[in-house]
Formats: sequence, C-alpha cells, structure tokens
Amino acid sequence: MTKFKLIMVFVDDERTDRVLDAARAAGATGATIIRNAQGQGLERRSSFFGLEYLAPRDVILVLVEARRSEAVLDAVVAAGQLDERLETGLALELDVTRAHGLSEHIKALAATKPLD
Repeated sequence: MTKFKLIMVFVDDERTDRVLDAARAAGATGATIIRNAQGQGLERRSSFFGLEYLAPRDVILVLVEARRSEAVLDAVVAAGQLDERLETGLALELDVTRAHGLSEHIKALAATKPLD
C-alpha cells in the first residue's frame, strides 16, 4: 500500500511558480493551487482609511508519496524562501490516512526510479 503526505504551502502569488517547479523537480507529480486566499499574520496591517489590508496568497496543495515528502518539503521551503522573514509564507506536512482517485498516479510512481 502506498502512503501519502499532503504538503500545504502558503505563499505570495509571485513565489507560486518557483515553488511548483521545485516541488516537481523534487518528485511531486502535481499540485492544486487555490488562488487569492487571505489571512492574518502576527500583526494587523492597515491601509487606506484604516481598513485592514490582507495581501492575497496562494495555497498550494501537493499530495506526495510519503518517501518523497521530505525532499519535496525541503525544496519548496528553499524555493519560496520561507524561513527568511515573517511575511514569506509557510509550509506544512500532514499525514494522509486515506486517499482515493490515485490509481494512475500510483502506477506512474511505481514506474519511476526508486529513491535512495
């Protein structure tokens, strides 16, 4: 049975393409992008007329084979420069206990070169 992890990456939209390229290069077979998500950081940011400014972010969801997850997570963190300052975004990894609709992905993964 193939085990999977879900890597969630929250980044400014100008970093999305770099993160996606890095994920694929590290072994991810695809991703889902949710555009224009909004959130709050440690401090509120005010803009015109005292309204709160929520910069749009992209949420990138990468379902990855568990044995590839560390390499993919490390690659997206580096590509997104996520540890450089507060506003750069974040990435996290979740265990996936069940997933459906992956039969063809599993076949493709089985045909790829094994990881060291």
